[in-house]
Amino acid sequence: MNQEFYKKLVDLYAGRELPSDLEDQMEFAAFGDSELSHDMTTLRRTVDTLRADSGPEFSEESYQRVLMKLYARGANIEPKAAAPVHLQYHLPMQG
Repeated sequence: MNQEFYKKLVDLYAGRELPSDLEDQMEFAAFGDSELSHDMTTLRRTVDTLRADSGPEFSEESYQRVLMKLYARGANIEPKAAAPVHLQYHLPMQG
């Protein structure tokens, strides 16, 4: 396979989504191409780090901070609240 094809497969290699035989071919091709080798190792390391990260903590304080920034920028956001019970109509039962 040509080097251009291998460069297109780097993202699949980084995510460990390639079959083992194709992964071996890519690693063999990376011996001759330092740019491909660099892309493969750094991208795989990045994907592994992102998968190991638990993600951001989003608390009530974070929610309020984001909401205040949106209000400051002029966003018209109204939180959805259930209609109070005393404003609901009571319909008669049909028999």
